[in-house]
Amino acid sequence: MHADEVDRKILACLVEDGRATYDDVGRQVSLSAPAVKRRIDRLRERGVLRGFTALVDPAALGATTEALIELFYAPGIGLGEVRDSLRPIPEIAEAWSVTGDADCIVRVRARDPQDLERIIMELQRESAVIRTRSQIIMSRLIEHRD
Repeated sequence: MHADEVDRKILACLVEDGRATYDDVGRQVSLSAPAVKRRIDRLRERGVLRGFTALVDPAALGATTEALIELFYAPGIGLGEVRDSLRPIPEIAEAWSVTGDADCIVRVRARDPQDLERIIMELQRESAVIRTRSQIIMSRLIEHRD
């Protein structure tokens, strides 16, 4: 789908403030509110704009420790099985299948280092997991919300 410069500006406005009104966005991109609505509807129909979401600060809810954990699985374990084993763990924010030594990397949020240790132990108890390797995230240098 082709998105012109105005569409890109509209998307940038919505990324900055997903609660902005059509009128607010229109003022920023020099369009009327109805024109902005038509463009947003078109972007949603074409799948460019997938939806709107609330961004929650995990630290404000007590999750002050964040880590990346590499998971190494036994041969023959499928992605569906990996996904199913990770879904019940609420502290997992994201999970990816990756190239390289690890089979999967998960990003977890924990209350503190002791809670992180509990999560790692829970992951290691999964029978298909051979081993894990972890890195605690010290600070976020760049964050894109796309």
